[in-house]
Amino acid sequence: MPRSAVRLHDSANEDATIAEPLGDSRQFWRDAFVTVRGETERRAAPLSAEDQVVQSMPDASPAKWHRAHVTWFFEQFLLHPFAPSYRPFDERFAYLFNSYYVAAGPRQARPQRGLITRPGVAETTAYRAHVDAAVAKLIEATQDPERVFPIVEIGLHHEQQHQELMLTDLLHALAQNPTHPAYDPHWQWPRGKRANSADNELVAGIHTIGHDAASFSFDNERPAHQVLLQPVRVAPALVTNGEWLEFMAEGGYATPSLWLSDGWAAVEAHGWNAPGYWQRRDGAWFSMTLGGLRAVDPSQPVCHVSYYEADAFARWAGKHLPSEAEWEVAARAEALDNAFGAVWQWTRSAYSPYPGYVAEPGALGEYNGKFMINQMVLRGSSLATPAGHSRKTYRNFFYPSARWQFSGLRLAEFER
Repeated sequence: MPRSAVRLHDSANEDATIAEPLGDSRQFWRDAFVTVRGETERRAAPLSAEDQVVQSMPDASPAKWHRAHVTWFFEQFLLHPFAPSYRPFDERFAYLFNSYYVAAGPRQARPQRGLITRPGVAETTAYRAHVDAAVAKLIEATQDPERVFPIVEIGLHHEQQHQELMLTDLLHALAQNPTHPAYDPHWQWPRGKRANSADNELVAGIHTIGHDAASFSFDNERPAHQVLLQPVRVAPALVTNGEWLEFMAEGGYATPSLWLSDGWAAVEAHGWNAPGYWQRRDGAWFSMTLGGLRAVDPSQPVCHVSYYEADAFARWAGKHLPSEAEWEVAARAEALDNAFGAVWQWTRSAYSPYPGYVAEPGALGEYNGKFMINQMVLRGSSLATPAGHSRKTYRNFFYPSARWQFSGLRLAEFER
């Protein structure tokens, strides 16, 4: 199952990440590379060739494309600059599998990735093996580890992001099939993790947020900086399906006053009357999951809701979504149930740069900074996030209408 994913070292909390040891760094990075690359293939293993080529909407990408794109990333940013003797598997792949790195050259349009029927799955696997061998050779032989190993590291974190996207995108594709096929028939929701307190955590005052440790972080998590929080209580529990059913029963999707203007326009345009992948059958609600179509469990966290829906629910409940700073301070206090490993949690914070933010130099600077507009921040991690890829400072971001991610919410309210 997806949550049995890679953990590169043990940790007492969810801040586990890929961290270079004090000993043999070459051996560490060889092992880390093999582990992460193997996890991608493990996730792809249940998929047929047809599963791997389908693109069910412009925002999603085929599994085969994900597998090839993360391989191109290592080829483009690691092998070409640091392995002079490297020869590309196929020069045309640079066009087919670049994503949005304009500085790296032209690329296939995102909505047309499903049209790339060739190379096939077998050739994509061979491409991965070709690059894997070259990267292993480079790790072993490089005389410039101070520059090479940081790019190996960011490449592995990048691949872990795409491991999650493989499952979110695949679930959207499987949900279009009226026979409701399962990615894994034995899939189950992960067990919840309780917080230290059953009470709403009161956060207030001046706090430091953002990444300030020596371990890996993306540039959008930096620099660490101080924020002033008004007294606010953050709920320890995620909003559940049962609570969402109450919202629906009280006309939540039919009450314009609960919705932001753009949110209500989305409700009307798309006919939303329940979370994504929900459908009513014989008077009961079911949801498409990685295990196929399952009855909605009122006790589980609500999932596949947009920011617009999360905001409307919070207004219906007489509360609001926490800001990302409020969320992080509460998470640092270990006061949140299921902060990690269930659903990403919408915050009311727009995705924007931290004070003093500086993008990475070169083409890698396109990784995060140019998307800091018109999107909202989600915090935590989801059931599809690879183990070892979660931390309290991680900033995920999506457009407010997005529902195909494993996204949910928790509530907050100002102290009166």
